[in-house]
Amino acid sequence: MALNATDWIVVSAYLLLNLLISLYYRRRSAGSTEEFFVSGRNVSWWLAGTSMVATTFAADTPLLVAGLVAKNGISGNWLWWSQCLCGMMTVFFFARYWRRAEILTDVEFVELRYSGKPAAFLRGFRAIYLGALMNCLILGWVIKAMISIITVLLGDAIAQGRVLQAVVGSRELFHYALGAPEHTALLICVLILVPFTGLYTFIGGLWGVLVTDLFQFALKMSMIIVLAWIAVAKIGGMTLLKIQLSHVDSATRASGQATGSVLSFFPSFHLGWTTDAIWTLPVITIVLYLAVQWWASWYPGAEPGGGGYVAQRMLSAKNEKNALGATLWFNIAHYAMRSWPWIVTGLVAVAVYSPHGGLRPSLEFAAEPEKGYVMVLRDFLPPALRGLMVAAFLAAFMSTVGTQLNWGTSYLLNDFYRRFLVRRASDRHYVAVSKLFIVLLVILSGYAAANITSIQSAWQLLLGMGAGTGGVLLLRWYWWRINAWSEISSMTAAFIVSLSLRNVKFSGNDSVVFAKTALITTVTTTIVWMITTLLTKPEPEERLLHFYRRVRPTVQGWKRIAALAPEIRPVRDLGSNTFDWIMGCALVYCCMFSVGELVLQEWLPGFLLLLAAMASGWFIYWSLSRRGWETLSGAEKMPLRTGESQAEFRS
Repeated sequence: MALNATDWIVVSAYLLLNLLISLYYRRRSAGSTEEFFVSGRNVSWWLAGTSMVATTFAADTPLLVAGLVAKNGISGNWLWWSQCLCGMMTVFFFARYWRRAEILTDVEFVELRYSGKPAAFLRGFRAIYLGALMNCLILGWVIKAMISIITVLLGDAIAQGRVLQAVVGSRELFHYALGAPEHTALLICVLILVPFTGLYTFIGGLWGVLVTDLFQFALKMSMIIVLAWIAVAKIGGMTLLKIQLSHVDSATRASGQATGSVLSFFPSFHLGWTTDAIWTLPVITIVLYLAVQWWASWYPGAEPGGGGYVAQRMLSAKNEKNALGATLWFNIAHYAMRSWPWIVTGLVAVAVYSPHGGLRPSLEFAAEPEKGYVMVLRDFLPPALRGLMVAAFLAAFMSTVGTQLNWGTSYLLNDFYRRFLVRRASDRHYVAVSKLFIVLLVILSGYAAANITSIQSAWQLLLGMGAGTGGVLLLRWYWWRINAWSEISSMTAAFIVSLSLRNVKFSGNDSVVFAKTALITTVTTTIVWMITTLLTKPEPEERLLHFYRRVRPTVQGWKRIAALAPEIRPVRDLGSNTFDWIMGCALVYCCMFSVGELVLQEWLPGFLLLLAAMASGWFIYWSLSRRGWETLSGAEKMPLRTGESQAEFRS
């Protein structure tokens, strides 16, 4: 796909606008680490929530969804739809707690909750493990996705060598780029896009990231809707798309391959527990997602109890009410708004490029179905919109990279460098060191991208390595008996078991194997950390009392500690939070499936589900109003110790 001068002007204008936004916030972000990493704790719910949505809308996400639709039909999206259960739990059970903690990073929470050398070790280890290792793995697969996008969109120009001289500055790199279009695409990402994103993150801090995320999200959502609309229209409308999918289904079955329903929102249960049929999930996999995966596994953006950049946005909110509102808006937009433009484009890719009955059968699609999304973009989008679509993919890429760089740097600076290396320097010194860490992460992420072979395999590796750790992350807020060794043992067990199981040959397709390994890892890890918790000493009463006074968790799991703090009014909101959580899940799923039914022109179920979503939203409003929104204002916050400042606590 060739880009003309107008397209390049649009792309250049987009990049320039991002840079100008970061320059506008340069002075504010340079003042202190709190401004650089949590925007002075003065962010409104709508900005913080939109930034979360923009961050999780990465360049890899449309490709992943298109790949899931090609392999498992619409129901394949339960891989991430199931995480709504976890996300809504964060909204009603944990958002207020995070804001009350008033820490700089979620890793810093470790030494708010635990004490002694185990807590110090855990904080330093998680800073390196999450800030460097896991962060670079995530950045690597995001870059990998962008490489696929660039290869498909600019493949002809790359093959003819027209973009090499603009990207490559040395003879050695020039010859490397000539090796394959993927090499040139990698160099474009590593030498131009990632450093540019690092530059505006470097300059603007979290304020720059938040405001650019808002602009980027508007652009991304507009263009994915436009692409889905145009692709369906060029096929002849939704009715003809469904007819063509039926034709592909018949041709695939005639070839000897069992199939489910590509348009079904749920697995084809009649096909069996561990079916190998395409366009459906095996039943064992959906059971894993809905019964275990959402609460048991750590995953960035869907951590049980909240964490990562989601926690960073909650920590940056003005108060508890804004923290709750931000995470609620994030979950609604994340699941109900964004799913269907991607899915519809994925369905078009199946109808057009399927090797069995497709309108334009493609070996490239058969080999890498994740590329189907970009192939639809290349073949269906008119020239007038190509520059905007490239800018939208750049927005998807840069919003995620910008947040990951700022988030990862906050760990390396606050929880490793300042905690263990240089403890008494000025804020300006720490901001300067933060910028050096951003440069380091840019370099490491480029190396990771060069060594990742599949986006979905990297995603599943990350889920496997966090399987079973979620129980600790949830209970550390609600049960005083959890200690630092609980977290250390859960992380160690999950890592060892998940990697060991990679050498075991399980029967079944990829989805079945993933379900089996995740279940085994979860059960083993849970047993390990529970035994460890009961065999090791609890945290000292002084530390537990300090935590209870600061966060004021529900009293049910803290009765022993609450008795030592009679001045704190006990909180008993577990039942109300559970009701809100159930209504929140109903709100999102009913809204999401309502949009899906309406898109597929199933009008009656679509409108009925919409009414159910509205009713769920009203129940949430009624419940929170009944308890009093003033309890979410943060006005009752109590310091960790009388007279102790945040800076004194961190030191």
